[in-house]
Amino acid sequence: MTFKKFCLVGFVGLIVQFSKAQEGLPIYSDYLTDNYYLIHPSMAGVANCAKIRLTARKQWFGVDNAPALQTMSINSRIGETQSAVGAIVYNDNNGYHSQTGAYLTYAHHLLFSRNEIDLNMLSFGLSAGAIQYRLDSSTFELDGYDPLIAESDPSAINFNLDFGFSYHFINFYAHATVKNVLNNDGVNVNESGLYKYDNLRTLLFSAGNVFSKLGSDWSYEPSIMFLYRDGTKESSIDLNAKVYKEMEFGKLWGGMSYRRSLDGAEVSNGAGVSSQKLQYITPFVGVDYKNFVFAYTYSYQSNSVVFNNGGFHQLTLGYNFNCRKRKYECACPAIN
Repeated sequence: MTFKKFCLVGFVGLIVQFSKAQEGLPIYSDYLTDNYYLIHPSMAGVANCAKIRLTARKQWFGVDNAPALQTMSINSRIGETQSAVGAIVYNDNNGYHSQTGAYLTYAHHLLFSRNEIDLNMLSFGLSAGAIQYRLDSSTFELDGYDPLIAESDPSAINFNLDFGFSYHFINFYAHATVKNVLNNDGVNVNESGLYKYDNLRTLLFSAGNVFSKLGSDWSYEPSIMFLYRDGTKESSIDLNAKVYKEMEFGKLWGGMSYRRSLDGAEVSNGAGVSSQKLQYITPFVGVDYKNFVFAYTYSYQSNSVVFNNGGFHQLTLGYNFNCRKRKYECACPAIN
């Protein structure tokens, strides 16, 4: 095998290794486009409407096999009960590696307030999912047998559980979720145990508050999200700011998110070795028109050492249906 081909296979191996260490459905900033259910199962059916959300995300336009993600989710209350169900399907492509997954969710919401006007609610959610990982080796040009990719287009299926809870009190909210609760014994590329990751657990914590003045059409929502991957000991934090404007046809909203990794990576700068931490700046804008939701998100990686200066582009389309009358006197967009 030539050195160039060896580097190609090695790079693919790194992609597979990195992807196996991920939590399944990648965690970007799309939860800010009225889509918290994507990362917190306890948010299924929490709103006064059933929700369908479609997202399409693309990175590095003009680069072959660049990362791309598509998701579809739906969640709703079960009639007039305090229980809810939801489902997520997604397809994630990254170079020669891809994964397809599906989750089913059950959630239950407990009201602590004496009436349904003052919001005070604790929610629990459990998602069961299956993910199929695939490696497309059909375009590899190899000189003879290579044990790393002996199997044609190898694949593996992983089953796992996500569990979390949410708490809403008037305009305040907090969410905590453990993704991939079970140890993962089935994600191996080959029999030798290469790229084996038994612990894919990811811990997520989100919190925020919506501020508004009585009678004003404007409201403001600062929030944070903390992410921790147990197997690799990686962590990051999102700092978010969002603003809403009530309109006759619905609502305009937008904001900014800043993600920073709390762990640095060593890189060569020509004069030596330095360290840099992953940083994303993500502006987003959206509109609620009657029962429809449209949003655009752009993420820019601000590090000095990057593969490509292009960013992520994402579109979100949504539809709300089976809406019930608004019950709560609060500035709480995720509920009302």
